[in-house]
Amino acid sequence: MMEQVLEKSDVRDILRRALDGGRLTIDDGIRLFRSNDLLAIGAAANIIRQRLNGNRTYYVVNRHINYTDICKNKCRFCAFYKSSDDVAAHRMSIAEIVDRASEQYDRLKFTELHIVGGCDPDLPFDYYTNLLSSLKSKFPNVHLQAFTAVEIVHIAEVGGMSVRQTLQILREAGLGSIPGGGAEVFATRVRSLLCPAKLPAEKWLEVMREAHSLGIRSNATMLYGHVETDEERIRHMLSLRELQDQTGGFMAFIPLKFHPKNTRVDGNLRPQSSIDDLKVFAISRLMLDNFPHIKAFWIMLGVKLAQVALSFGADDFDGTVVEEHITHRAGAKTPECLTPAEIRALIGETGTVPIERDTLYNEVKRDEAGVPAVLKC
Repeated sequence: MMEQVLEKSDVRDILRRALDGGRLTIDDGIRLFRSNDLLAIGAAANIIRQRLNGNRTYYVVNRHINYTDICKNKCRFCAFYKSSDDVAAHRMSIAEIVDRASEQYDRLKFTELHIVGGCDPDLPFDYYTNLLSSLKSKFPNVHLQAFTAVEIVHIAEVGGMSVRQTLQILREAGLGSIPGGGAEVFATRVRSLLCPAKLPAEKWLEVMREAHSLGIRSNATMLYGHVETDEERIRHMLSLRELQDQTGGFMAFIPLKFHPKNTRVDGNLRPQSSIDDLKVFAISRLMLDNFPHIKAFWIMLGVKLAQVALSFGADDFDGTVVEEHITHRAGAKTPECLTPAEIRALIGETGTVPIERDTLYNEVKRDEAGVPAVLKC
């Protein structure tokens, strides 16, 4: 069947090479984006997904916390940030964060806290270390995935120390891994239009290199569907692939669909069809041959399209989330929370097998009381 699909495809040479274990080039990636043969591209990506992860689709029982929306960067694409003098701005105390996490722990018994926020110029260095240590003291068995590369550089600047020193201190305080946010699109042209004050691409990659060298794993993202070109998308992926060759520290690649409402991105936006969304996932799976996982973040993609993405290269549905402000302020219509039962049902509808994981992709089993136990894979 696959051979018949390939025979009719205008990119059959690229797909055959990928299926034979060959590494795709920048020209290959651009051709894939410009092809109209979504089904052949998706079928090839699905085969590679199955080779890497079988019929499993992963999810995590987690809880997101956005500790502050105050940010000095003021990115044009962001509907989340506020200035420090905005009466609507929020900055959570450490006690408030611990209380907020505690509200859901007895019900969910989550294995991950996902903590990100703005680059707040008025938060001291010890806020971040005390935040991690307080959460780790309260939830010793919960993995803390916290602070994007952008936040880590900001924290280092506040503390007057190097990124490496900062990562070491944060790890001692309880940091488990780093989320992949802040990458956006690496192209200088795109960043100058959307986030000129933000951490440059080279520095983002350097933070990840330092983290991986210390044994701190991370994810990686790409915010797509605004002003970027096909070539800029592919170059972004290739930069990640090159670093992964060197460090092996990335766990998952997460394409993030741009939501324009309440942002300052004007006109001439790249049209975002579901076909384009699925292309991004399938081509990501084909290009990023050294990434073990591709995640369909249902919050940004939408629940139904995230289900479809599981047949176009994605093997991870993300998690319960519980509370999410960043995308919803930009107009997302998705729920903020899915229960584990709802996630398992949604994954099951796709014909794949739901597997609960921890942050590091170890399988999680729960006893009758719902208490999680991690099985090292």
